[in-house]
Amino acid sequence: MSKLRSRRRVMALGVVALGASHVFAQDRYPSKPVTLVVPQAAGGANDAIARILAKKLSDITGQSFVVENRPGAGGTIGTAYAAKAKPDAYTLMLTADSAYVINPSLYKNPGFDPLKDFEPIAPVATAGYVLVANNNFPANNTAELIALAKQQPGKIMIGSAGNGTVNHLVGEMLNKAAGIDLTHVPYKGAAAAVTDLVGGQVQVSVQSLPSSISYIRGGRIKVLGVVNEKRLAALPNAPLIQDVVPGLAVTPWYGVFAPAGIPKALVSQIQMLINQALDTTDVKEKLASVGAEPYKLNGEQFMALIKSDLPRWAKAVKDSGASID
Repeated sequence: MSKLRSRRRVMALGVVALGASHVFAQDRYPSKPVTLVVPQAAGGANDAIARILAKKLSDITGQSFVVENRPGAGGTIGTAYAAKAKPDAYTLMLTADSAYVINPSLYKNPGFDPLKDFEPIAPVATAGYVLVANNNFPANNTAELIALAKQQPGKIMIGSAGNGTVNHLVGEMLNKAAGIDLTHVPYKGAAAAVTDLVGGQVQVSVQSLPSSISYIRGGRIKVLGVVNEKRLAALPNAPLIQDVVPGLAVTPWYGVFAPAGIPKALVSQIQMLINQALDTTDVKEKLASVGAEPYKLNGEQFMALIKSDLPRWAKAVKDSGASID
């Protein structure tokens, strides 16, 4: 009898173990491909960073993380689309701060609420931003640009990735702080702006390093100054703009978001996966190759950053006079 009971107990434990394994398999994330929405055009900073992260997450999990570009209206189209996705963690968004914390002040109807429609998952990276110029442009630094712009008000064209982007607003901030009048030329994405900068259709532009580093290293455009608060490892000799124009310094970020309502357990899982990816040597090296670096905060810190950035950029938008219906 004791042997029979022992046998039954072993069989029962086996059934329990199989059941637990089955539940774990069902609950494992991700169990199917994940779409990573990028609300900016291919070829820009956000796209480059998203593809680096997606490749590493695919390697870590064994499931595909597929980048889906949905550009337009300064990022509002893709952001509004991601906000309406099912909150099951199989549609995520990786966006630049411009589309998330600037557009709510810039657009009368951006199509999303940054504090209600999304669950902030984690920041991924920060990137260098630079003021660059066509090689034939006579100014070689920020001070020379300002002097030339004062001699030629309205005649120097400054290209951007689109109305209301960081590129655009930094240019407007430079106009106001330096008392100059650079004429803004918006493009549909950073790649198009850099192409026309190389071709001389515009003379200067504010660009992220992921969008411009290959052109800089290739000698096709030149750096006049660094927008960030500190010098960039990728361009150690490039001077800071704030040394010429005090107070003009920003350090943009890129982060992952999920539609509001995603289960907290999934938020934690995705945060762990992202941090795991950012800790790898190859991701650090790939980010550095495009002028970016990992940026790690917990969920509460990320939300605090967003809440502090919203009023800061709202003031920049108001001061610039920019507004889009």
